[in-house]
Amino acid sequence: MPEPENNALSRMLATRDWVLADGATGTNLFNMGLSSGDAPEFWNETEPDKIRALYRGAVDAGSDLFLTNTFGANASRLKLHDAAHRARELSRIACELGREIADANPGVPVGLVSNNVGGTAVERWLPNISSCGGAEAGDLFNAMILPSHSILRELSVADLS
Repeated sequence: MPEPENNALSRMLATRDWVLADGATGTNLFNMGLSSGDAPEFWNETEPDKIRALYRGAVDAGSDLFLTNTFGANASRLKLHDAAHRARELSRIACELGREIADANPGVPVGLVSNNVGGTAVERWLPNISSCGGAEAGDLFNAMILPSHSILRELSVADLS
């Protein structure tokens, strides 16, 4: 990852106390045709134009940061679809699509792509910290969002990361 002073999120927070992010990813994907029970992360590969439209919608709405379609891109979640082995690949594709949209909008105050690691158990997200491509992860996303902290152990690990 880039040094903090070179990180777009760090630079943004140095000038203000807030960042506007997107939301309702799942709802938006259902509105685009995702069926209940389907893994949205497969769309990174099979419906990339819809994922680009999702990201572009956040940019057009004025978001400073948008989340990648990676909330369930972990082995624990993807094993329900016999795709546990594809977590890293699907995350990488989501981040590449996000980077593409962010880089195509230099005149908009958007340049932040967030790798969204979902789930409520440490075991679900900890192995995926670099799920967008290992050493090149810092080139693909600017922040790591760790939502759904429901247990103290999980929150303390997130704070140390």
